[in-house]
Parts: sequence; C-alpha cells; structure tokens
Amino acid sequence: MKTILLPVEPSSVMASAFETAYLLASRFGARVDGIALRPSVIDFIAPDPVVVVLPQPQWNEEEASRTARSLFDDFVERRGAGRKAEGELAPTFNWSGAPPIDDAGLGALGRLYDATVLGRPGVGRSEPRMTTLESALFESGRPIIMAPPTPPTSFGTNVLIHWNASTETSRAVAAALPILKKAERVTALTVEGAPMQGPKARELLGYLAVHGVRANEITSRASSRPGEAILTEARRLGCDLLVKGAYTQSRLRQMIFGGATNHILQSAELPVLFAH
Repeated sequence: MKTILLPVEPSSVMASAFETAYLLASRFGARVDGIALRPSVIDFIAPDPVVVVLPQPQWNEEEASRTARSLFDDFVERRGAGRKAEGELAPTFNWSGAPPIDDAGLGALGRLYDATVLGRPGVGRSEPRMTTLESALFESGRPIIMAPPTPPTSFGTNVLIHWNASTETSRAVAAALPILKKAERVTALTVEGAPMQGPKARELLGYLAVHGVRANEITSRASSRPGEAILTEARRLGCDLLVKGAYTQSRLRQMIFGGATNHILQSAELPVLFAH
C-alpha cells in the first residue's frame, strides 16, 4: 500500500483517523493525501417517501478548508512525519489543496488510492457520517479502513480475518494481503451458523500460505450474534486489525434486522478493513 486517502473534518474521531493513517503509512512508507470533507446538508432521512432536511450552521468553504488544513498540519507537526521507529518506514503527508469534497466525490476519488481511512460513524453532528463511509465503501472499488473512536497504538501486527466464504470477504482478504504479509500473527475466524457456501477456513489458510502468510484457524461457538462474537474474539486475541467483508447480507436487511457489519460499524474498538 503506497497511497492513502484521508478526508479531514472537525470530528470527535479525527485524531484516531490521523493516527490510524499514520500507523498504516509507517508500515509501507506510504503517502497520505489529506483533503477537506464537505459537510452534509441532510441530517436525517426518514422512511420513504419523506426526507427531513435540518438546518445547518452557516458554512464557508474557505474557512472549512483552512480549518481542515490546520488540523492536518498540526497532526503532521505533532506526530513528526518523516520520523520512524525501528522496523518502520518513513511516511509522507501531502495536502491536496483541492476544494472541499462531498461524499460522492470522495467515493470517486478513492478509486485512485490503495485505501481510504475514515473514522467510525456516529449519529451526532461532531461524529463522522455513515453516508461518507458508505460512499467510499461502495463507490471507490477499494478497501476502506475504519478508525476506532480511540486512537490505536499499533496497526496490523495481530490481525483477525472474519471468514464466512463470501465474495465480499474474499475481496477484503485480497485487499489486505500487503498488511497480512507484514503481520506477526494472523487468525482466520469462523462463526458457527454464519458461513455461506464456499471455501472453508482451512482452504483460506492454504491460499494465504501460497502468499507467504502463516495463519491459524479458530471457530467461535458463542451463542451471541455474529458481530458480537467477532469483536469478542478480536478482544480476546488482542488484535489490532479486523479484516471484514462488508454487507455480505443486503444493506437493507441489515438496517432492518441487524447484522455483523452493522454491529461492527457501531461497536468496533479496533481498526477495521472493510471491502464490499
């Protein structure tokens, strides 16, 4: 991974997104490109056919660009871009200088990057938007890396793959291969009752071995929902990255009935690499 896109906005999770991007870039000597993110004009969408548009604070594009650039520059100066710890590569940081970008534009721009780093979405004005994450996930064709609310202290050294044999998970694993090759520990997790028809976890281990990745296989027999079981295993193993296929059930079904992706989007306390 050599190019990382980092949309910047004043949010409660921005510090964690900065740190996640820095840790990822440090593993590959990658370039992180920052760009200002435009706020949404729609705060709440009710069930069809009603759309409720709530008043937004007065927004000035030049001021928003300056604020985002200031946040970016402050982090780079404080974190010390160009410095590196033993075993790390020096990352570089670049401010794009382009006008603030909206969610749709972010999804399109992400097609030119190896990954987009975003904060875990929430519901408050100070939290990242779900629409931003979903645009990057569905429209870029590239993986996204979701930063947890608290800045991580490590990234990609102990990785958990949630394997359910789905197309989306296969894409996530393929996108994560550069990270998996550098990891000290990789574990493939199967949650009983959740897998789809397809290759088993032991066959995934064979695929990874061909790529030089040694991994272990575990099965969760927990009676909880799959999303809870996945995060419980990640905590138990001390993982600092989860690799997950996103919305292997339909997005609408997950919105109505819940699902592993929705649970992880709401509750993950570690970085998550998603692909769809």
